[in-house]
Amino acid sequence: MELFPTPLPGVFIVRAQPVSDSRGSFARTYCADLFARQGLIVPLSVTARATNRAAFTLRGLHFQVAPHEETKLVSCVGGSVFDVVVDVRPRSPTWGQWFGTTLQASGDDALYVPAGCAHGYLTLTDGAQVLYQMTDSHHPAAERGVRWDDPTLRIEWPAAPRVISERDRRLGELTDLVDPAGE
Repeated sequence: MELFPTPLPGVFIVRAQPVSDSRGSFARTYCADLFARQGLIVPLSVTARATNRAAFTLRGLHFQVAPHEETKLVSCVGGSVFDVVVDVRPRSPTWGQWFGTTLQASGDDALYVPAGCAHGYLTLTDGAQVLYQMTDSHHPAAERGVRWDDPTLRIEWPAAPRVISERDRRLGELTDLVDPAGE
């Protein structure tokens, strides 16, 4: 497996390197030693899967605040999604910037999302499934989010969402929720 940095500090594309033979293939998708050598948070303690019925379903942009920040390793295990990370870390030089990539079940990539970054995705196929490995359990009181269509972010989604939860429709804009000076 290889780790490729993105324009957002601490956000990595994690590329598996499958070994194939007549049976199929085998690939490591997480290795604590490799992650630790790169200075990345290692203890992924929660695994969850999201199943989405329809293409163009939007989930996000979500994050948790202290003391329950989450680091996530996100992969697509069914269909494909356009996956987005937004830097909402106070005092970060890339605060308010985003990075997006397509993850697909037929590919070998995952996305490492450090604590302090909002995460969301738009499904590109019916039945898309996303696998999350996270460092902390879900804590409703620590939930925060940013609107997918926040005009200050200008995220270039590949299509308009057709399905959005009521919760995600009510999310505020980045400037409503987070102070870039960290105050």
